[in-house]
Amino acid sequence: MWKGLLAWKPLETNKRDVGQSPQHDIAIEKRKVKVRVSADLTIEDGAFLVQLARKAIEQYLETGEKISPPDNAPSKLRERMGVFVTLNETMRNRRELRGCIGYPYPELPLCDATVDSAVSAAVNDPRFPPVQKRELGDICLEVSVLSPPVVMEALNPLDYPKKIEIGRDGLIVERGWNRGLLLPQVPVEFGWDEEEFLSQCCHKAGLTMDAWLLRGTRIYRFQALIFEEEAPGGHICRKHLSGSE
Repeated sequence: MWKGLLAWKPLETNKRDVGQSPQHDIAIEKRKVKVRVSADLTIEDGAFLVQLARKAIEQYLETGEKISPPDNAPSKLRERMGVFVTLNETMRNRRELRGCIGYPYPELPLCDATVDSAVSAAVNDPRFPPVQKRELGDICLEVSVLSPPVVMEALNPLDYPKKIEIGRDGLIVERGWNRGLLLPQVPVEFGWDEEEFLSQCCHKAGLTMDAWLLRGTRIYRFQALIFEEEAPGGHICRKHLSGSE
């Protein structure tokens, strides 16, 4: 599992990773970006996943046990897909990261991966202490369903930025044993351009910030459908990201 700052979890846990940044403003929709994932998910599907994630966390904090996905889960949500679950603590007009972990690759059925990621984001993100039950009333959940990562090809590494669209793409940087992931939300929330996005992803991987220019560094991109609570436990909507101006 991967940690979700949008980055990899430590290498000893190579399945899940972290994908969100520690602090970010609530994103304001400027334009809609079309993305493609493994299935055509509706807002109802997204709401189901977000509610499942919340229920999984509540149950685990109450009993220490993980729930099983309900029998009435839509068949498309039983397909294998990558997913990240993000916990954002609401603070006035800001949201601050409280945990983010997920699966970048389609290793598990989506419902199962959502349950596992939700619990891990709440209690196993090494950047934060475990979430306490009393905190849930101040935490908004966000579920990002990922398309399979695809390696980017470029004869000249300087061409990588031209192949990235801010507000659409997430990135994975891989060099040797070092790997880092950043979700599509991150460059939008921090106002990064494509080169800064690549550099920050290298940094997240524990590499020098110019490692994306070196031969042997592999760059992957992916897209995400993002569903979030507008308020803790409240209405669930599709989150659209703004692109570069």
